Amino acid sequence: MDPNKTVKQFHEMELDDRILKAISKLGWTYPTLIQEAAIPLLLEGKDVVVKARTGSGKTAAFALPVIQKILNSKLNAAEQAISALILSPSKELCQQTRAAMELMASKCGKVIRIVDVSSSDVVAQKHALSERPDIVITTPAKILTHLQSGAIDLKKLETLVVDEADLVFSFGFEKDFKKLVDFLPPIYQAVLVSATFTDDIKDMKNLILHNPAILKLEEPELVPESQLSHQRILAEENDKPAILCALLKLRLIRGKNVIFVNSVDRCYKLKLFLEQFSIKSCILNSELPTKIRIHTINQFNQGNYDFIIASDENMLENPGRVKSDTEAGASRGIDFQCVSNVINFDFPLDVNSYIHRAGRTARGTNKGCVLSFVSMKDKEVNDAVEDRLKSGYTSEDAIIKNYQFKLEEVEPFRYRAKDAWRAITRIAVHEARLREIKTEIFNNEKLKSFFADNNRELQVLRHDKPLKVVKIQPHLSHVPEYIVPKALKRLASSTNQRSSKQFKSFSAAKSTYESQQDNPLLCSDIDYAKKRGPRRK
Repeated sequence: MDPNKTVKQFHEMELDDRILKAISKLGWTYPTLIQEAAIPLLLEGKDVVVKARTGSGKTAAFALPVIQKILNSKLNAAEQAISALILSPSKELCQQTRAAMELMASKCGKVIRIVDVSSSDVVAQKHALSERPDIVITTPAKILTHLQSGAIDLKKLETLVVDEADLVFSFGFEKDFKKLVDFLPPIYQAVLVSATFTDDIKDMKNLILHNPAILKLEEPELVPESQLSHQRILAEENDKPAILCALLKLRLIRGKNVIFVNSVDRCYKLKLFLEQFSIKSCILNSELPTKIRIHTINQFNQGNYDFIIASDENMLENPGRVKSDTEAGASRGIDFQCVSNVINFDFPLDVNSYIHRAGRTARGTNKGCVLSFVSMKDKEVNDAVEDRLKSGYTSEDAIIKNYQFKLEEVEPFRYRAKDAWRAITRIAVHEARLREIKTEIFNNEKLKSFFADNNRELQVLRHDKPLKVVKIQPHLSHVPEYIVPKALKRLASSTNQRSSKQFKSFSAAKSTYESQQDNPLLCSDIDYAKKRGPRRK
């Protein structure tokens, strides 16, 4: 693509006025690089393979042409039929796609009907499908079930989209997908969308695409350094709890944060640890029921709490795991909104995992930061990550910079953190896992009809409630002045005087930061006020 070419705007892409109004309402000024390249090809009816990094606008790249084609076909359509089928590897991604497409079609009134049939409620799914919606969003397994039962047919299908295509086979949908091909009409337009190209993508391409255009844009895997900063703290396992506690209690990390760990047990251990210091957090992992995962993500996105602890299990290391275990890989696909920081409490196991975790922040035009705790055993992967990042950036300097953190300054936090971390035994973690799952299943399933009639009560269902399997010592929630580093005493004092609402506001955080330019624990590369920006209303 010619770098000197003027960017084509949305109104120059032959999109319907109703779509343009919705785009304007969403605040999109210009199409992203992948949107500019993909939308005209898809409107021409060509099969396309789209490869672009996370957060680059891939959903709109296929959704806008799909909506436009349906509007065109409605002019001459004799009967209502399913025009587009969008397949995603998990229920969370299906819901995200449906929500995004509904916003893009919001000015079309009732002309465009979109349904998500990825849930476990078969009766509701059949009812939704009986009305022959224009767009169906689901997983390969779910749509195959309905096709085999005769609940729907795809004879009038015009467009097939496979989102996060590289994960469809990885999540155990290979057999389902190959069976699905037999139910497709002879002629249809196909789109494969992915952040990476794998051998599975090639197999899928041969199954459903005909002479496709391949859009493999030459762009870095992550946004530039000016938008996304990479920081690391050299810390061994025994140091991590004290450092994290100090960073959070001294308000050195602000905004909305995704904290990554490498296992489900670590999720609960870290939540129980933060709970002892009155730091509320919620959990996202593959063991939680789908509805709970979706509700947790929605509440985090709505700003109900600022810390979500996500387990990023590597499904390929345990090939014997069942399909349902793999549907919650938190580093891929899930749209955490307005995330200021990604914190790698456990350093990722491979380079790709780091890239995908980093993609949870600095989405769109927002700025973000990745802060990683790196131990000696992580050195090899850390070096590999550094080499990968350098290949995508023009700077010859180190991309992952050392966070200017004086470990001796938080020595007083160590004994508190050490005792709190030690108190969380395997038994405590096991009990916490059982208690949270049982409680949330009860709240969501047994009281379903109650919440249907009392939507306000549903908002009270929070996922950052204390698990209460470890004895809480009230004094740990308070940071006494004698353990606060001298240079931060003014910061701690001003923090304690503010209400939580005031401190969360952009102006309050900005003024506090600007008054603490001599703070030795804040890296000079991180300007919170510029990085985070005001929260979305």
